[in-house]
Amino acid sequence: MSKIGQAAGFASRLYAERARTGWAAYVQRDPTARLRLRPGRDDPYAIYDQIRAQGTLVPTWLGNWATPSHRVCNQVLRDRRFGVQAIENEHGRDAGEAELSFLELNPPDHTRQRRLVTPAFSPKAVATYRGRIERTVGGLLDQAAAAGQFDLVSQFAAPLPIAVITDLLGVPDANAEEFAEYGASIGSALDGIKSLRHAAQLQASQAALEKLFTSLFELRRNEPADDIISTLVAAEGEQIRPGEMLPICVLLLVAGFETTVNLIGNAVLALLRHPDQWAALCADPEGLAPAAVEETLRWDPPVQRTARVALQDVELEGRTLPKGALVATLIGAAGRDPEAYERPAVFDLARQGGPDHLAFSSGIHYCIGQPLARLEARIALQMLAERMPGLQLAGPVVRRNATLIRGPVRLPVRVTPARRPVPA
Repeated sequence: MSKIGQAAGFASRLYAERARTGWAAYVQRDPTARLRLRPGRDDPYAIYDQIRAQGTLVPTWLGNWATPSHRVCNQVLRDRRFGVQAIENEHGRDAGEAELSFLELNPPDHTRQRRLVTPAFSPKAVATYRGRIERTVGGLLDQAAAAGQFDLVSQFAAPLPIAVITDLLGVPDANAEEFAEYGASIGSALDGIKSLRHAAQLQASQAALEKLFTSLFELRRNEPADDIISTLVAAEGEQIRPGEMLPICVLLLVAGFETTVNLIGNAVLALLRHPDQWAALCADPEGLAPAAVEETLRWDPPVQRTARVALQDVELEGRTLPKGALVATLIGAAGRDPEAYERPAVFDLARQGGPDHLAFSSGIHYCIGQPLARLEARIALQMLAERMPGLQLAGPVVRRNATLIRGPVRLPVRVTPARRPVPA
């Protein structure tokens, strides 16, 4: 088929899917369909409440299932009778869509690939990155303070994880702005391709990363270093297949960027919109930064949902799910489940009790990079509160055009002189 024919076919499927989603959302009034549209981007939590009112396991317009329950989400994510499938739309993976390595694999391939990169993200290894993170945060805050007004995402939250993850991978002289574009482009595709232009941007990002990593693989075969790419190259053949190395690197880049940039963005936005909580953090930055990170992960997590497919017939919540049935675990809803948390809709750094949140998933696919994401976010919030207690919103917030990944793409703030606030 010609490229014109391929583009026409893709566009036809894309617009048909949009029409079907819109029909389900606004004519059939299915809340799980609205999650995929603008209302799900702007305020998914109101929609989660509508889904929750229908029960702990709800049929969707696609013939699958969704659960807003923390208990059921945790059960499904941990149950070995459920596995993952490729992140794709109902028509299958289109040419150019992102492949995200072991995130999309079941054991034993998942276990084999994950084992190779786990040491780089162990608590012991992550502790050694603290100095680099603090220096990077300090430099970014110096530049921001000099400007007086800045975009917290592009000038603070995004450059930090890019600097750290490219250092771990072993990417020399990484261009933070360029890598942020690659990460945002591939991360946005997890929601599905939105247009021909979006598809072209994704293909360009993938091509650029493939060229970069292919050259780095060759470099590290001849000049090994203390980085993840060198580890992968050394394991090539027996432990990892050549075609698996690029997807692993893309996964680590995207996951290392998307999780942290949106965690920091969501945290700062929540804090500035809750002045009493911002005041509490500024009064005790070191003591409350970890709580600010964990409460953000519960209250407004960067990843809003994931999915599992039944590998066999499974009894769940009084229903029999046949082999192949897909369950969407609504992580964002689970964090505000009134059966799991008291006052779940309240953002409170002093929160006590309740189960662990599911922002980093659970079970064998528990986020491998969560120790690093937590450390980066804690240091970022602590130093921001220490050095800029007078921080204020300075304009309209623009959210990412996505519903699976949630966070601001533009968060204008200004630095104002202020004495350190004291909580009431």
